[in-house]
Amino acid sequence: MRVVKVTLGLGLLGAIAASAWQANPPAKPPAAQAVPATPAAPAEAGVPVYAATVVARLPHDTGAFTEGLLFCGGDLYESTGKEGASDIRRVGLADGKVAARARLSPELFGEGIGCVKNSLLSLTWKTGIGFRWSLPALKRIGQPFHYAGEGWALTGDGRTLILSDGTPTLRRMDPATFEERGRITVTLNGRPLAKLNELEYVQGRILANVWMTGFIARIDPATGKVDGLIDLRPLLAEIHNPDPDAVANGIAYDAAHDRLFVTGKYWPTLFEIRIGEEVGRAG
Repeated sequence: MRVVKVTLGLGLLGAIAASAWQANPPAKPPAAQAVPATPAAPAEAGVPVYAATVVARLPHDTGAFTEGLLFCGGDLYESTGKEGASDIRRVGLADGKVAARARLSPELFGEGIGCVKNSLLSLTWKTGIGFRWSLPALKRIGQPFHYAGEGWALTGDGRTLILSDGTPTLRRMDPATFEERGRITVTLNGRPLAKLNELEYVQGRILANVWMTGFIARIDPATGKVDGLIDLRPLLAEIHNPDPDAVANGIAYDAAHDRLFVTGKYWPTLFEIRIGEEVGRAG
C-alpha cells in the first residue's frame, strides 16, 4: 500500500490529502488461510492525480516572471509580470528567444493573455485595465478595456474568454466587449478551489495552475468540478530554484500538433509534457 500526500496550501485552499492507493495488490493468500472480510474502498474516491511525463525540454528565459503562455496562429506568446518589467512577447519555441516584444507602462503589473482571432488580449493584476494587441507584430490596437476585480489569467473556448481573478469563480467574458456573460464556480471534492492562476482550454477542459502548489487542476467547465490534478512537483524539483516566487505558472496547448507545454516564473526550461499515469487520489 502506497500513500501519496497531496497538500494544496493549508492557508489558501485547505489541507487536501490523497487517499491511500494500491499500486501492486498483494498476492491472494492460500485458500486454507482465513482472511477477515474488509470492505473495499470505492475506486472513485477522491480526484485522480496524474503524473506529468516529460516529452521534451526546451529553453526558457530565466528572467521571465511568467504570467501567461499560449499558442495563437502557430506562434508561442508569453506575458510577464512585475511593475517596471511587464511585457507581452512572441517567443521562439526551439530557442526561447524573444522575437517581438511590447512593454507595458511601468506602473502596470502584467498578467494573463488570451487569443481572439488575429489579436491578443492582456490583463493587468490590480488595475482592472486590459489591452488588445495585433498579431504577430504586438502593436496596441483600439482602446483599453476594463473589468472589475483582479486579473490573473485568461483563456478561451472559442465562444467566450474565461477570466480568473484569484477566487474560486471563473468568469466568462464577451471577446468583443469584455462584458461578463456567465460564471463557473470551481470546486475540488465539493469544496471551493481558489488561487486559480494561469489558464488553458484543452480539449473541453480548463487547465489551471493552482498558485503555490505545484499542481494543475483539470476543470469541467460545465460543472466547475475538478476531475483531475496534474503533479508538476517533479519539474519544480528539477529546476531547483530556491526563489519562493519561482512557481509553476504557464500552460500552452498547441492544438495543431496536440502538444502541451508548461513552465514557471524564472524557470530555465519549457517542458513539453503529456498527462501520464494515475499516481494517487486527492480525497
